[in-house]
Amino acid sequence: MKAENNCIVIFGASGDLTHRKLIPALYNLYKIGRLTENFSVLGVARSELNDETFREKMRQALIKHEKANGDMLEKFCSHLYYQPINTSDAQDYGKLVPRIDELHDKYQTCGNTLYYMSTPPSLYGVIPECLATHGLNTEEYGWKRIIVEKPFGYDLKTAHALDIQIHRFFEEHQIYRIDHYLGKETVQNLLVLRFSNGLFEPLWNRNYIEYVEITGAESIGVEDRGGYYDGSGAMRDMFQNHLLQVLAMVAMEPPAIINANSMRDEVAKVLHCLHPLTQEDLKNNLVLGQYVKAEINGETVAGYLQEKGVPEDSNTETYMALRCEIDNWRWAGVPFYVRTGKRLPVRVTEVVIHFKTTPHPVFSKSAPENKLIIRIQPDEGISMRFGLKKPGAGFESKEVSMDFRYADLASPSLLTAYERLLLDAMKGDATLFARTDAVHACWKFVQPILDYKAERGRVYEYEAGTWGPTEADKLIAKAGRVWRKPSGAMKKKV
Repeated sequence: MKAENNCIVIFGASGDLTHRKLIPALYNLYKIGRLTENFSVLGVARSELNDETFREKMRQALIKHEKANGDMLEKFCSHLYYQPINTSDAQDYGKLVPRIDELHDKYQTCGNTLYYMSTPPSLYGVIPECLATHGLNTEEYGWKRIIVEKPFGYDLKTAHALDIQIHRFFEEHQIYRIDHYLGKETVQNLLVLRFSNGLFEPLWNRNYIEYVEITGAESIGVEDRGGYYDGSGAMRDMFQNHLLQVLAMVAMEPPAIINANSMRDEVAKVLHCLHPLTQEDLKNNLVLGQYVKAEINGETVAGYLQEKGVPEDSNTETYMALRCEIDNWRWAGVPFYVRTGKRLPVRVTEVVIHFKTTPHPVFSKSAPENKLIIRIQPDEGISMRFGLKKPGAGFESKEVSMDFRYADLASPSLLTAYERLLLDAMKGDATLFARTDAVHACWKFVQPILDYKAERGRVYEYEAGTWGPTEADKLIAKAGRVWRKPSGAMKKKV
């Protein structure tokens, strides 16, 4: 299904996200026919560019990132325009009115406008108000939607304040809070795996699942984002948004129907059911860490405190691990272990469902573990681990696997996260975007962690290139368990 005819207005168009992710995503949608010829992109920023210089900058980005060339590249770039304004000055937004009207007339887009805030979070409340000053938020002539990048606030208080600020000028149905993790094919396939197969859904509960493990690991450090990251940390950068949303999709109940409201209702219910963290939980079930200098593959890697833009006495966590539970009928008593960190051995995001073992190991001293591994990135796929007989005499069992990799499909229609989410926003499908009640539930759950860390939370050191502080191993070892140590790729077909 193609996107509706519309004008896409990108605030912060001279920034990194625009030329690395947004313009390539729109180009690929255009190339595969998911955009009509009736669309335009208006870049908006402080930089003194014009239509031609903006097109040339984006043309070079597409050649670099997408190996684009030929007529398709030129046709796409002809849809790009640019308007410099002071994005903090409401009066300067008056320059947008004639430009947007001109583009609606030229491309017959019926007033449909998608605003994308690819800007610092300090402008998230400013831009909606400035748009409203000139009537650019009203839906009297075509729909108006606004995409908000994370972070959606800095804590519970600021999240509420931002929500109030945006809702003064845009209604909830117009607001699309983007989390690119939810645009990944494997996250969506998690729902299909659960709800379309009679094999899995009957087992997806406390009676058959021992525990759930969610990992969001990055092998890189903070690179040149030290100044930003130090005000964020692993908790705000990854856990509060990406990983809690993944947890909710693992744990949610089947929606009555597949539409945006029903799906997001179930996600919000799970987040509201997260067991509130007590001081005892924070003391015993939370581990925060910070990477230090180490040697990786013969190369010395700087510690977090040596990274550019990081204060030398910073207490910001680059790693966190948490044991949490969900207080509802399906999941009562099942622990969810969630961890995320920078400078870990590999880049990987995955969910591991650990099923209970057989009550009596007939064929060996210990029954093999039954695991379902859902790899979100990279090398997206699903792997099932179970026991079979070892070749030869006797009945000793060994763990084997059945693997599925999306790469094996070689499907040209597989969209990247930004392609999928931009297309959904243009179609008015909010299913994979965070709703305000879910955002507030995440912050409500996380706020005690923020308070605890500010008051007394200890941040442990771990060497770059390892799986985090030894305290994280002790956390999961209390129940006789160990963290899975994934490799960078799912097992390939042979």
